[in-house]
Amino acid sequence: MIPLAIPAATLSTTCPERSWASATVRWLAVALLVVIVLLQHPLWLGKGGWLRVWDVDRQLQEQKETNRQLEVRNAGLDAEVRDLKQGYEAIEERARFELGMVKQNEVFVQIPDKPAMARDAPPVAAKPVAAKAAARSARPARP
Repeated sequence: MIPLAIPAATLSTTCPERSWASATVRWLAVALLVVIVLLQHPLWLGKGGWLRVWDVDRQLQEQKETNRQLEVRNAGLDAEVRDLKQGYEAIEERARFELGMVKQNEVFVQIPDKPAMARDAPPVAAKPVAAKAAARSARPARP
């Protein structure tokens, strides 16, 4: 083999055709990347994008939970309305406990929760007592 000596001046590190081709490919890659980003933008951030879908889904779940709670409350109110329409016991109970009403011939006796003399005694709730029953217990028993 005969070694060939090639002068350094003839070896060029840059070829004009190669630099033009690589610059063109580089610009083409950048242009394609920009097109992809522009196409993806509406998908992620647009009016019907994924971020909006996730937000609407979260709001939907919150609304479903609120609706469930309101349905439970409405069912209770519906049962109460039916009870008030059909029976007088519920009306009487409300009148007694919320309005403090008593029947005819009844005496309302209220016992305070913490009497001054006996603070260690357990609290007793106020109950209406029938006047006839109170009068019978006040009379001495017959021999």
